[in-house]
Amino acid sequence: MKIGNVDLGSRPLFLAPMEDVTDPSFRLLCKRFGADMVYTEFINSDGLIRDASSTLAKLKISDAERPVGIQLYGHIIESMVEAAKIATEANPEVIDINFGCPVKKIANRGAGSGIMKDVPKMVEMTRQIVAATHLPVTVKTRLGWDDESKNIVEIAERLQDVGIVALTIHGRTRAQLYRGVADWTLIGEVKNNPRMTIPIIGNGDIDSPEKAKNMFDNYGVDGIMIGRATYGRPWIFKEIKHFLQTGERMKPLSVEEKVALAKEHLYLAIAEKGERRAILEMRRHYTCYFKALPHFKELRLKLVTENSPENVTNLLSEVAEKYAGFVQDESINPSPWSNGTF
Repeated sequence: MKIGNVDLGSRPLFLAPMEDVTDPSFRLLCKRFGADMVYTEFINSDGLIRDASSTLAKLKISDAERPVGIQLYGHIIESMVEAAKIATEANPEVIDINFGCPVKKIANRGAGSGIMKDVPKMVEMTRQIVAATHLPVTVKTRLGWDDESKNIVEIAERLQDVGIVALTIHGRTRAQLYRGVADWTLIGEVKNNPRMTIPIIGNGDIDSPEKAKNMFDNYGVDGIMIGRATYGRPWIFKEIKHFLQTGERMKPLSVEEKVALAKEHLYLAIAEKGERRAILEMRRHYTCYFKALPHFKELRLKLVTENSPENVTNLLSEVAEKYAGFVQDESINPSPWSNGTF
């Protein structure tokens, strides 16, 4: 599979762009475990063109995480075009347009999945962004606004016609948010539409190697994007690739191995963001890394209230010692906090 000139190989796996999750430290871990392409957190076009420092910081990418896409969202065409020009200067491999975020404050103002209520505007915004950058432009979107407007087949054709080079489809409508089960049948219909020539990437509910294989086999998608199942489990990419290659489950990581990763994640975040911010933001990850550990409440409370990196490291070592040899159940939903997969 290729996106522009980027060759991602056969059946590539993508890390979904997720606010407050896919920062540089997390992207690097996912890349190490086999993510073929990663994305930044989604970036507000208005903040980018205003030079907001917190927004500009999201443009920072490293060679170690390439290929990487920068994802933009907004409801004003002119702002999105200008933001695409600014993002181009950060030199990612791809500019991705977010037409899928279902969060109320975004969708209700016509950004994210909200633009699906105005398909002509969606198409025109895409056309102008494609014209504004020399980089490949991709789109991530949903099946439609609600059950009465599942118009993704038409949308896919029109977006392809104005120049996008790949399309990611989340198998729910905006009205569903993240409820119910993702419907991959329409994703498969887009992929098997003879008019479509660009790669189609499927997204939604992929939380096991078996599901990933089934979606590749049953719907013919070119790639799979994984979001919420990566929380506290950046090694899911390695698990899936191992299963696709061998037909067997990879040996589960030990608690000791997960502790080592959590420590590395913490210090990568500190190097990137500074001690105070990294300590605070890492708190949300600990429950995910150590979900399903029995009698973990007391240690968890200590981990999410401690402010010293040294003391957090010592607490993590205590986790490794206390649960040495314990095998966690990876099938338990690892997402206790999120806005979801955008």
